[in-house]
Amino acid sequence: MQDQARPIPPTEAEKIPPLRKPDWLKVRAPGGESYTKIKGLLKEGGLNTVCEEARCPNISECWASGTATFMVGSDICTRACRFCAVKTARIPPPLDPNEPANVARAVAALKLKYVVLTTVDRDDMEDGGAGHIAKTISELKQLDSKLLVEALVSDYRGDLRGVETVIDSQVDVYAHNIETVERLQYRVRDPRAGFAQSLKTLKHAKIYAQEKSQKVVTKSSIMLGLGETDAELLHAFRSLREVGVDILTLGQYLRPTLKHLPVEKYVTVPEFDELRKLAEAQGFLYVAAGPMVRSSYRAAEFFIESLIRHQRS
Repeated sequence: MQDQARPIPPTEAEKIPPLRKPDWLKVRAPGGESYTKIKGLLKEGGLNTVCEEARCPNISECWASGTATFMVGSDICTRACRFCAVKTARIPPPLDPNEPANVARAVAALKLKYVVLTTVDRDDMEDGGAGHIAKTISELKQLDSKLLVEALVSDYRGDLRGVETVIDSQVDVYAHNIETVERLQYRVRDPRAGFAQSLKTLKHAKIYAQEKSQKVVTKSSIMLGLGETDAELLHAFRSLREVGVDILTLGQYLRPTLKHLPVEKYVTVPEFDELRKLAEAQGFLYVAAGPMVRSSYRAAEFFIESLIRHQRS
């Protein structure tokens, strides 16, 4: 039995019956030839995806197009954020030394040109798991030097050495999510995370990459519908731009189970459009905003891929 991280007990407000999900958030069940192929590749290599672990609503669309976001470093996180469906434990299983090579084989089989990796928080490890995801990135780059790799990583408890390890692996897109506005950080995220700590790592990723003469795109994401205000979102947008974040995604928070935080509001499509415009006015290179937008979102990935290849050509 896993040594489960203790969840924070719900407040009285969180015991209120959940809001009814609007029609625009209903998606079709996953299936099809590409979905089955990816499912088989993952099972064969013993690989995990955030698509499954985090119950992403876009799994059908992405897998049908032959893309997936690989989760490396285990499918068990040491933190217990109150929005997240990923399993938690104080001490997850040891890292799989064959995982980097297995991910590379799956990428080759899928003939991908843009790969997204994500990782759980590994607070049980001295480097927070930075070395493992860096090894995976290096393995992918050896597979194809033109392959573009995006890594959605931890805050490494504020230890900037972890940030530098990932940048040194020649990653193309360094992503780390602040998840919500500053006021709601402690309620939404694990107490070991934090608004200032996340901004610190994103800022260092940009500065360190410039010092190494690397062109690295930085990226972050915010979930909506947790009780945030437009003024708080504007503050978050400005804070991200102040540390040099290039790409922002805004999506609707969906409650994985009744044990997780309730949805305070289902944000409408027109409201997302207004927030996108508000964010774009702060100077982001690209903003993806919509009910079904997630950290790993195909429209954002297409833009980033085009941007990077244009810069390098």
